[in-house]
Amino acid sequence: MPAEPQGRFITLEGGEGVGKTTNMAFITDCLDQAGIDWIATREPGGTPLAERIRDLLLSASEDAPSELTELLLMFAARAQHLEQVIKPALARGCWVICDRFTDATYAYQGGGRGQNNHQIAQLESLVQGDLRPDLTLLLDMPIENSGQRLEQRGVSKDRFEQEKAAFFERVRQAYLQRALAYPLRFRVINACLPLAEVQAQIFDHLQPMIQAWSSQVDS
Repeated sequence: MPAEPQGRFITLEGGEGVGKTTNMAFITDCLDQAGIDWIATREPGGTPLAERIRDLLLSASEDAPSELTELLLMFAARAQHLEQVIKPALARGCWVICDRFTDATYAYQGGGRGQNNHQIAQLESLVQGDLRPDLTLLLDMPIENSGQRLEQRGVSKDRFEQEKAAFFERVRQAYLQRALAYPLRFRVINACLPLAEVQAQIFDHLQPMIQAWSSQVDS
């Protein structure tokens, strides 16, 4: 009997207010319809310990972490998340759908905070080894649009959401640079379009992976 195929790792990236939560649910619905086992998770977070680190990172307290501390905490949470959740799920053939991953570190800590990308890459190699997402869907929209969505939520903002427009523009540009650098993995989604059209874009990128998986399972 053939061995169970390795799971697939899909990440959903983008700045604040671009619709990641809504479209995460759409992706998992697509996987349900295809009969694929999946887990949905997020970063920073995904385990009890990593969620506590998330609270430290997002809390708008007076004792905010320094930029280097922030970067190291991101990877500390990621290391726990990988060992406790992501790697075991992939090994048992489960698909992992993650709200942000290391590309967010390059965007937020690299682009937004100005941290050295070489140092980020060193931490990426240390924590992840060769593991990278199979597909990264980048929900992209101008910061004017995403900022309006944030304001419409009417909820208190975390430490990152309180940043200025210039910070978010640097984040967006860093994401787009990542997409240009890794075109085989990234798919850029125009998140300004009506939701049905956004999800049609996502489905078009997701369907070939689902079909390839089904062919592998059936063979």
